Amino acid sequence: MVDDDFPFYNGRPALVTGGRWWIVLLGVLLGFAALIALPVPGLLGVWTRAILFVAIPLVVYARVVPGHWTAIFRRLRFRDLGTMVLFALLNLVIMLVLGVLLLHAAGLAANPLGDDLAKMPTGERILTFLAMVPQLFGEELFSVLPFLALLYWLHHRLALSRSTAVVVAWLATAVIFGVAHLPTYDWNLVQCFVIIGTARLVLLLAYFRTKNILVAAGAHILNDWAMFGLALA
Repeated sequence: MVDDDFPFYNGRPALVTGGRWWIVLLGVLLGFAALIALPVPGLLGVWTRAILFVAIPLVVYARVVPGHWTAIFRRLRFRDLGTMVLFALLNLVIMLVLGVLLLHAAGLAANPLGDDLAKMPTGERILTFLAMVPQLFGEELFSVLPFLALLYWLHHRLALSRSTAVVVAWLATAVIFGVAHLPTYDWNLVQCFVIIGTARLVLLLAYFRTKNILVAAGAHILNDWAMFGLALA
């Protein structure tokens, strides 16, 4: 029977100690640096940054936990597709409601990718939508790996209960995700911590429910495709 708990924090399938988690987080940061700072222009740059955003943290993580790196993955089942759709729709509705409530109070900034997509020819636009697949999978690595590191430190090192550690790590991961989006949304604190942070909480629930990062990534991809697609329409 497949263990339905989060991996590593409790020694299953292996205990990843604090020093090794720091190496994993360094890989996450290097991947993020490649995403935001690699000076490659055009569509080639979009794809290069997206692939490195995935490849760097995944390779580092796999080297740190050899033989156990697949613990964040599960086989995709047909019902997982329904879970992806459910969480994508839930996130869209929550973001829409929060956006309406905060539009005038916070002066929300638009994602610049929306304007870029509107100016692209059809072929380039399709390739840019496809490039969202690796980038958004990278965003799930950017969230799930720090969540698991925090879960280890909070539960194993600080001796918090499992449930308390999960909640604190869940909230802290949303804050980290909000901080990462500050440059994208013109340093709007309310937008990044309330709207983007809440979106991160919802999408992480897809991972919590299935213990499968592929399901969380699928929900994220469907969410962003729908969001940018509706904006174009």
